[in-house]
Amino acid sequence: MSRVAAIDCGTNSIRLLIADSPNGGSGPLTDVVREMRVVRLGQGVDATGELAPEALERTFAAAKDYAELINKHDAGKVRFVATSATRDARNRDVFVDGIRGLLGVEPEVISGEEEASLSFAGASSVLPVKDDDAVLVVDLGGGSTEFVLGDSSGVIAARSVDIGCVRLTERHLKGDPPTAEEIAAAEADVDAAINLAAETVPFHRATAVVGVAGSITTITAHALGLSEYQPNRIHGAYLDSGTISDAATNLLNMGRADRAALPYMHPGRVDVIGAGALVWRRIVARLVESGNGRITGALASEHDILDGIALSIRGSA
Repeated sequence: MSRVAAIDCGTNSIRLLIADSPNGGSGPLTDVVREMRVVRLGQGVDATGELAPEALERTFAAAKDYAELINKHDAGKVRFVATSATRDARNRDVFVDGIRGLLGVEPEVISGEEEASLSFAGASSVLPVKDDDAVLVVDLGGGSTEFVLGDSSGVIAARSVDIGCVRLTERHLKGDPPTAEEIAAAEADVDAAINLAAETVPFHRATAVVGVAGSITTITAHALGLSEYQPNRIHGAYLDSGTISDAATNLLNMGRADRAALPYMHPGRVDVIGAGALVWRRIVARLVESGNGRITGALASEHDILDGIALSIRGSA
């Protein structure tokens, strides 16, 4: 067995996966450690174009803890991937230097296209794609959302667009709960971004839709009425479009205190889940319209870009 460590640093959270892989670089990964911290690295980036000092401090503190876990569990190879917030920031060199000093590895600020490819690899590794399927994986993050269509041979087309739960909350959803005008402005941004993605990704070819990342899994938990966050119940759960829309609308229209009281709600998602719900509701509705009757809902996956990062390095560990 070889042991690898993957870190995904997004706009809202930083996550660690330490996993074992069979020698030879094939077969499923076995989790050793899987952790997530909400650090909100993308705080204010949409407005200022820079990573805030306090956001960097939170992220570096989490990275230091992750470095200790990686050393404790003897991972042979480490890959650190940063996505939307870091791509957008003028001062990303401060972030890169800090992570290099803490972990001894070069953080990779990847493109939206590579982010999409890694997300597809992670999702499809545990939700296998059949030979005649073209599966659309939607990775709804804090600063961006990736649409990636693929089949058993790999990625067919992918597009990353700048809509996410943190970005839209900061840009539009100021009210508690948000006003009708705020929601309409956010929906206009989302619809424009979906149109942009559709220029590259042929939605009509999709035979199934898989949603990944924390907004989507939390919406799924809400729809299922869970008494706590249960990854085993969420992973692979299929919801029809009406159920997704109802759950998303309910979360969007809730006040912050009511969202915070939900037993499956991570504290770091309380103030951004409304925007995540709005994005997912619009995307699913559009995919149903584009699916020629084949798309009626979506699956949720607990496995995503983090697993894709681990899969990408295990052969060289």
